[in-house]
Amino acid sequence: MNIEQARFNMIEQQIRPWDVLDPAVLSLLAMVRREDFVPAAYRALAFVDCEIPIGDDQVMLAPRVEARLLQEARVHRHENVLEIGAGSGFMAALLSHRARSVVSLEIRPALAKMATDNLRRAAISNATVRQADGVGGLPGEAPFDVIVLSGSVAAVPQALLDQLKPGGRLLAVVGGEPVMRAMRVNCLGPRSFASDTLFDTVVPRLDGFGEAGAFHF
Repeated sequence: MNIEQARFNMIEQQIRPWDVLDPAVLSLLAMVRREDFVPAAYRALAFVDCEIPIGDDQVMLAPRVEARLLQEARVHRHENVLEIGAGSGFMAALLSHRARSVVSLEIRPALAKMATDNLRRAAISNATVRQADGVGGLPGEAPFDVIVLSGSVAAVPQALLDQLKPGGRLLAVVGGEPVMRAMRVNCLGPRSFASDTLFDTVVPRLDGFGEAGAFHF
C-alpha cells in the first residue's frame, strides 16, 4: 500500500466532502500518522471510511467523524482540553497539536495503556492518558477550554458542562440509534449554555453514559 497516497485519498475523498475545510485541520491530518494508532492487524484499514477495532470491543471512529469533531472544537494553542474516551490515542494526538495540553480519560486499562504507548511513540509530550471513568470528568483540574467526548452519549452530563470555562466548548455525539447528532455546547457563563447541532451520525456509546444527571436542550 502506498501510505501517502492512501492518506491523501482519505483527506480528499472522505474528509473534505464532510465539510472539513479548515486548512490547519487538513494539514494536521496529513502530518499525524494515523496508521501508527491502528492495531497492526488492521493497519491496512487505517485510511478506510470505517470504524476500526482496537480491542476490548471498542473502535476508532471513522476518519471523517474525527476530523469534523476536531474542526468544530476550534481549539487554540493556549487552551487546555479534556477528552473522554482515549481509545487508541489518535484524537488526543490531533488535539495535542492544536492545544496547550490534553488530558484524556479512558476507563478501560488496556486501551489506556495502548493510547499512552502510542502517544509516547509519536513523541507527543503535552497529552496524557489516565485510566479513569470519564463520566464525572476531572473536576480537580477544571475548568477546561474544550471538552471532547470521543463517542456517543444519551445526553450530555451536567457534571461535564460545569467543567467548562466561559467561552469554552464541549463536543459530543448525542442521542440513540438510528440517528444521533453531533453537537457543540458553548458555555456563555456560569450555568449558561447554548448548543449548535453540527451533523447527523451514529457512533458507539461511551462506557457509562446514560441519562442520569444529564443536561437536556
